[in-house]
Amino acid sequence: MKDLSGKVAFVTGAASGIGLGIARALARAGAKVMLCDIEEAALAEAERGLKPTNTEIATVKADVSLKNELRNAADATIQRFGAVNILINNAGVGGSGPYGVWSDSLWEWTIGVNLMAVIWGVEIFGPLIEKAGGPGHIVSTASIAGLISNASLPYNVSKYGVVALSEGLRAEMAPRGIGVSALCPGFVRTHITTSSRNLPERYGRSLQEGLAATPPSEFSKMVIERVETGIDPDYVGELVREGIEGDWPYIFTDAEFEPFIEARFATIKQGFDRIRGRQPPR
Repeated sequence: MKDLSGKVAFVTGAASGIGLGIARALARAGAKVMLCDIEEAALAEAERGLKPTNTEIATVKADVSLKNELRNAADATIQRFGAVNILINNAGVGGSGPYGVWSDSLWEWTIGVNLMAVIWGVEIFGPLIEKAGGPGHIVSTASIAGLISNASLPYNVSKYGVVALSEGLRAEMAPRGIGVSALCPGFVRTHITTSSRNLPERYGRSLQEGLAATPPSEFSKMVIERVETGIDPDYVGELVREGIEGDWPYIFTDAEFEPFIEARFATIKQGFDRIRGRQPPR
């Protein structure tokens, strides 16, 4: 997709952070953008901020972890713009808690927003992109934690799932004229560390109170500090625009974690080296 001008993009988690950075970049490139987010006031502010781009902007409120709300957002997009060419599955939550502090509701919330919403986004918007005729593109926000994991966090598990889905979809969507990219950012200046502010009421007070009462670990303190001083989301947005135009399979924000990924691959290779030359019984 070399020319984004006039294309229609649907962006989740678009009211702030990476989602808003992507929306800005696409709008500057001339795309029409439907902003989708769970935070209504922030959505209105984002829409006002994008008005100077002189492109068509609209908003729709949705909890993307509820499939029906995502489907309604798709209907609103078609009603407003008539088609969809670009899907940005960006909404995400940080979740919390390694082994020992897991809860069912924590897993359901994290997987629901970070992974199921991506799956449903592809299921709902994929046919709409196909119907619009090529070229089209799907970008799903994973994380560098979708390629390396040093803790049993639901967040990491969900982001590995996004990478796996994107890799599988890329080959399947190519004949349909749709590119697929996995966005794997490092530390970006977003509100991800305070995502529990949007915890749906259906999970009850217990999870909210549990998250609030959990003392921050040294690791989480480091993450909060790195996020607060992280990469500008607008820079990430421009990388995503370039990734769509160039049909990149992976979109990274920096090379900080490349050595860790190389070390992971080296460990995987060692596993193959240990059994190389052996003949398994048939």
